[in-house]
Amino acid sequence: MKIPAPLNTTAAAIDAWHEAQADLPRPHMGASMLGHACDRWLWLSFRWAVRERFPGRVLRLFRRGRLEEDTILADLAAIGCVLREPPPGEQHRVTLGGHVSGSIDAIIDAGLPEAPTKAHVVEMKTHSRKSFDALERDGVEKAKPMHYVQMQTYMHGTGIDRALYLAVCKDDDRLYTERVRYDQAAAEKAIARGKRLAIMDEQPPPLSHDATWYECRFCAAHSYCHERKASVPKSCRTCRYSTATEAGTWRCEKHDAEPIPLEYQRQGCADYEIHDDMGEHCV
Repeated sequence: MKIPAPLNTTAAAIDAWHEAQADLPRPHMGASMLGHACDRWLWLSFRWAVRERFPGRVLRLFRRGRLEEDTILADLAAIGCVLREPPPGEQHRVTLGGHVSGSIDAIIDAGLPEAPTKAHVVEMKTHSRKSFDALERDGVEKAKPMHYVQMQTYMHGTGIDRALYLAVCKDDDRLYTERVRYDQAAAEKAIARGKRLAIMDEQPPPLSHDATWYECRFCAAHSYCHERKASVPKSCRTCRYSTATEAGTWRCEKHDAEPIPLEYQRQGCADYEIHDDMGEHCV
């Protein structure tokens, strides 16, 4: 006989644990975000004003994607790909200027069957069946423009002019690979956008003023942009006195201090006052 589940089930406890371990917001303007459609979202997320909050189930899906990377790397090595070793305990990092940077999944120096002598940056992703089918049908640039831009910036930062996009379907373990050429104009445009938004003092306009617009409806900033009832967390980045500099640091105008150490940025101080633009959107 099946034992009745208590109200606090094992599954719920596991998901709650994952939710409690959610990472702190990243300190940089991530290359993985530069292809996002909305300038305001990039500005808000970089300033830690709005964060995406995921349930435990989704966080476990993210973990599955991370764990899949080791399997893919082992498969690439098994077919003769020469993988560049990252620094011990780290990923391959690219610094793109100012506050913009990113982490590369892997770099193949040689041995890729389609181009044995060419180096490639590698971007690995897991997909649902629906997403994977669209990728197979349309290719990465159309089906996953953020991933495409991400690879362009990585190629720009490394000087490698080829990328390998390797996707796994989580439903049936199909693999999709696509080689992508470096597009200098696309890379420079994305990086310039990230640098511009990072140092903007005034918030940019939203992607749409229509609260029902499909790209806005499920955005974590929906209540901020369209309902004006958000709760912005206290930090130096949401304070009216802080400024992001072109050099990639943060400056406090109130205390004439630069740089503001990261641990202080996360806390804010007793003189904190919410950024003027953000205050207009809060309860």
